[in-house]
Amino acid sequence: MESKKMANAVLNPLKFRAAVFDTINSEDTGFSNYSYWRSTIRTFFKNKAVVVLVALVFAMIVMSIFYPIFSDVDPTEVSLFPLDWNLRPSAKHWFGTDTLGRDIWARAWYGCRNSFLLGFCIALSDVGFGMIAGALWGYNKKLDPFMIELYNIMTNIPSTVYLVLLAYIMNTSYLTLFISMASRGWIVEARFFRNRILSLRDSEYNIASKCLGTPMHRIATRNIIPHIVSLIIMEAALCIPYSIGSEVFMGFVGVGMPVDAITLGNIVNQGRASFTLHPYQMLLPTALLCIITVAFYVIGNKFADASDPRNHI
Repeated sequence: MESKKMANAVLNPLKFRAAVFDTINSEDTGFSNYSYWRSTIRTFFKNKAVVVLVALVFAMIVMSIFYPIFSDVDPTEVSLFPLDWNLRPSAKHWFGTDTLGRDIWARAWYGCRNSFLLGFCIALSDVGFGMIAGALWGYNKKLDPFMIELYNIMTNIPSTVYLVLLAYIMNTSYLTLFISMASRGWIVEARFFRNRILSLRDSEYNIASKCLGTPMHRIATRNIIPHIVSLIIMEAALCIPYSIGSEVFMGFVGVGMPVDAITLGNIVNQGRASFTLHPYQMLLPTALLCIITVAFYVIGNKFADASDPRNHI
């Protein structure tokens, strides 16, 4: 009796009716407007500190590009009047002048431009060549013995000794600094991308694609590259401050750029000589260097977090 009442209740046409099949709307049931890059950018800029740092870095890059173009101050001009030497920061000289009467504000922005250019070139070389070498290393198992030994040899040599030796062997110049840093950084990036590509290569969807006869270039462009683009951007963002910091360090040990070259490393190194009497000559350019370094590191790490799909909403 109870089961009959339940059957009548279930089949009651006043309470239940059959759904009508809609051929048009049925196509949209599995559709999602989710976009990986839109979600990544939204998650990345959700942090207010990141927005401030990105705006600050963008402003510094724009300033370093356009200040040398529109400024009429010569950063290499030496004053013959002792009264213009070692001036403290003022409305005329925002960062003061150095021991030769040169405007430190102008030299700082010229130095930022050269240091940014050097950092971007090294990042492009390290990440670009490292990504290619890592992809070949990850897909070709025959390269494992050679690449692992090369990696162990190059990374076991202290980076300081390596950079200093190359600087002594070659004449100090932008090309020397670029070669000394780029010739070692790519192998570290190659190992990083190799490990990431190995995990992607053995994924179920890539194994299924191989079994179905999908060409390798299609697997690489559709299944591999979209997963490592965010890593490429992150590694490039982290490589830029490392390159600038290495240039500053080599200037400190006396094997960096030539004395007449205007870079942040040379400016900080020259300010160190008169730090006791005129600390602003070193502290103010160092503040710019610290802002660049911290900003790029924070931006790179936050972008790595934002590119993780688990952090997407």
